[in-house]
Amino acid sequence: MSGFVEKPEPIQVPGLVHLHTGKVRELYQNEAGDLVMVASDRMSAYDWVLPTEIPDKGRILTQLSLWWFDQLRDLATNHVISTELPAGAPADWAGRTLVCKSLKMVPVECVARGYLTGSGLLEYEESRTVCGLALPEGLVDGSELPAPIFTPATKAEVGEHDENVSYEEVARQVGAETAAQLRQATLAVYSRARDIARDRGIILADTKFEFGFDGDSLVLADEVLTPDSSRFWPADQWQPGRAQASYDKQFVRNWLTSAASGWDRKSEQPPPPLPQEVVEATRQKYVEAYERLTGAGWR
Repeated sequence: MSGFVEKPEPIQVPGLVHLHTGKVRELYQNEAGDLVMVASDRMSAYDWVLPTEIPDKGRILTQLSLWWFDQLRDLATNHVISTELPAGAPADWAGRTLVCKSLKMVPVECVARGYLTGSGLLEYEESRTVCGLALPEGLVDGSELPAPIFTPATKAEVGEHDENVSYEEVARQVGAETAAQLRQATLAVYSRARDIARDRGIILADTKFEFGFDGDSLVLADEVLTPDSSRFWPADQWQPGRAQASYDKQFVRNWLTSAASGWDRKSEQPPPPLPQEVVEATRQKYVEAYERLTGAGWR
């Protein structure tokens, strides 16, 4: 069992139709047919959406995505129309709301990996492959790959795992031409972002993108290159052969799996609320990622 510990009731706003409650985002449609995305401060871990929020998280994700969209503008068209608050929306939506093109979404998580870790490492240790792609011997947790690789996954419902699939399976599902477009766009955007991050002392180990079609045009959608969708590591602490320090929810994962939480993740019981010190440490990691990448102070 997994999913929401406490599923929130969506806020009703005149002129907006609520479409979906995701792990982090609430999705609405306005009267023009555009998508309105609102990033909450919800935190997910181990397939659960936790009962404790991380203050400012939704705004940081939104503002960092906007910064990256700007850096990538010449490489990939994005779905953002406006950051204006819809009429009648609550003040708390400011800074966390995007009005976006409504796209025909491709049902694939487009993952790029430049370093070996996570589910990729587990597969490599079994078969020396990741998503069916052969990799050289001798790699360890945190190793840089000879070149970035495209390792797609299926998109799962809230409370379920995304599952890694082969490129051939993606081509079977969405067609060879679309699969080739996804791979090319994913690796181009990852490579640009990796170089930008590296200049700021951060390793972009891997990341996932979502794409949709606006007519015949492939468009970059959802969030991009945030600590929720990417593994960012401080470059000066990188040491292959062990788990890396990271700018993400690691404080949350560590506490949930510690004796202090009293939670057994293999049980069907929902995880407990987070203690204040874990909330504060996690928020600070999100702020630090934003500030190091953008060069701007978080307000």
